Amino acid sequence: MNEHILIVEDETEIADLLGVYLKNDGYTVYTAYNSADALRCIKETHLDLAILDVMLPDGNGFKICKKIREAYYYPVIMLTAKGGDGDKIMGLTIGADDYITKPFNPLEVVARVKTQLRRYTRYNPMDGNRQETANEHDIRGLVINKDTHKCFLYEKELQLTPIEFAILWYLCEHQGVVVSAEELFENVWGEQYLDNNNTVMAHIGRLREKLHETARKPKFIKNVWGVGYTIEA
Repeated sequence: MNEHILIVEDETEIADLLGVYLKNDGYTVYTAYNSADALRCIKETHLDLAILDVMLPDGNGFKICKKIREAYYYPVIMLTAKGGDGDKIMGLTIGADDYITKPFNPLEVVARVKTQLRRYTRYNPMDGNRQETANEHDIRGLVINKDTHKCFLYEKELQLTPIEFAILWYLCEHQGVVVSAEELFENVWGEQYLDNNNTVMAHIGRLREKLHETARKPKFIKNVWGVGYTIEA
């Protein structure tokens, strides 16, 4: 284990404490206390995961997340001091993979980091330990290939995050079947689904944007109200 992790947090005590826990687990840790240093590190350093605080003295974690998603697909975990869903949905919509609300247990953060890195490795085509066999679905111009980890819409490649790819692959693999939000969450995230969890909805919304469709007139991902989502065969 030698994954490189960036912590962006202006509260030095929190940043340093997380750094200690992650280093103790064998990770290489970089710390930035503001947006400027964070963006510099992102540009100059190979990273495998980023932990971003929402509120920073010279900006916010949302802008940093957007910048990351312009060029990279590694996991992003957002830290928020607010208990409401607004920050969480915003982060997930712009491409974050997970969120943690302050105050938190550092051991929980380490566990979330491990989960995200396992998932990223699983769906990363550069990983030589993937166990999935090569497969491809072609659904009315939407082509997704699990072996190459590429997705095309009308021959134009879509830039999907690992989570987005996993959701779309699961729906394509179960095309014609209505998949509940609970089933999607538990199979993609590998965690127990809790009531009022908006994570799946936020990622579906992000996927629809990239597929150039709306919830009212979907070409691919359709809502079956009160049941779940489906991609028709």
